[in-house]
Amino acid sequence: MANIALKVNEKSHVVDVEPRTLLVELLREHLRLTGTHVGCDTSQCGACTVWVDGKSVKSCTMLAVEADGATVTTIEGLSPYAGNGGLHPMQAAFHTCHGLQCGFCTPGMVMRAAELIQRNPNPTEDEVRHGLEGNLCRCTGYHNIVKAVLTAAETVRGGAQ
Repeated sequence: MANIALKVNEKSHVVDVEPRTLLVELLREHLRLTGTHVGCDTSQCGACTVWVDGKSVKSCTMLAVEADGATVTTIEGLSPYAGNGGLHPMQAAFHTCHGLQCGFCTPGMVMRAAELIQRNPNPTEDEVRHGLEGNLCRCTGYHNIVKAVLTAAETVRGGAQ
């Protein structure tokens, strides 16, 4: 067993895990944060996307021991970033723009998209499409997802002025 310490959604945890435990397993099974989904187990779909030290990571390809000392943010921890305890602008835009259908890919898609607009607060449609390439959706056709990302970027830019 390996003893690791990490901060998840602003809460400190010390956990004993087997060295082969994936970060997604730690989040879902040990910490009961089930918003992070397991889709493909091969890093193809992005449903398991979380932030590790502020960067998008597919948690099905990262060992939990690699997150020792890191700060992890899951979809459950994204709302406090809204500042008012409500929805993060990306979550609100996905809702308003109908950027989700079945919802399975949505947590990973929202996490990736929110990081994308942090890095580039004024993305073009092509930059959004390119930025989301590692996250797959089988339901929506992406049009409303891209619209949601652009809407959230506009909201964030408007709030910063």
